[in-house]
Amino acid sequence: MNNFYIISNQNKDPDGTFSRQITEYLNYKNVNVYTENDHCDLNSVDYVIVLGGDGTLLKAVRDFNGENASFLGINIGTLGFLTDSDMNNFRVCIDKILCGDYTVDERMMIKGCIYRNGEVIYQNTSLNDVVVNRYGNLRVVDYDIYVNDEYLTSYSADGVIVSTATGSTAYSLSAGGPIIQPNAELIMVTPVCPHTLNKRSLIFGSKDKVMIKLCDSKKLSEKSIATFDGEHYYQLQTDDEIVITKSSSTTKLIKTNKDSFLHRVREKLM
Repeated sequence: MNNFYIISNQNKDPDGTFSRQITEYLNYKNVNVYTENDHCDLNSVDYVIVLGGDGTLLKAVRDFNGENASFLGINIGTLGFLTDSDMNNFRVCIDKILCGDYTVDERMMIKGCIYRNGEVIYQNTSLNDVVVNRYGNLRVVDYDIYVNDEYLTSYSADGVIVSTATGSTAYSLSAGGPIIQPNAELIMVTPVCPHTLNKRSLIFGSKDKVMIKLCDSKKLSEKSIATFDGEHYYQLQTDDEIVITKSSSTTKLIKTNKDSFLHRVREKLM
């Protein structure tokens, strides 16, 4: 029997109306259904239904501890670029899942490790991006960029975004980065408001290692903050290094509709 798990954004479904509708339909279909209030073996969960927008889905992917689940995003938020459907069509999505009429889109994730004095002090994974931004005073910060331990360039900028192809339609896009087919396995570096006439994203292979070093060329004891998918963050200080590589984990997104990626770009972003 299929096991479903429901995660809902309480701010967008405050009285639980949407989650109850889905729970009742799954019960009608005679499958096991659990919510965040239930105790269950998360490794036995086959499908996680996430009610919210892209932010809710990103949080669910990061926080859910089951190993085998695929995620179905039901948009009750705003943009919903990563979600598959909305509340008007959730029954159709569930029916397709139960009869096997769907595909699983496996997305690459990245891992960020923060080093201080040669020791790892924090690490986390992201589906979209790892962002290093200035913290505190409104002035640009100097960042050195290394790829596979070789110095590449430096930015005086508000920050640096290191993203996956999935994250190319998120913060990186707002910072002027290109849109990339989400199934591509790569690591992209995009500066945020760099103090230069040459502002281009840099794209590397999934096996490459990107390192950002927080510099202090102005002797101002600069501080920055590293953010993982806009949710988890860690404060950085001068000479800290953050190393970003491909994660061994992936995210499995369920796709029940036939809309292409280009169709979604036209619909959501143009």
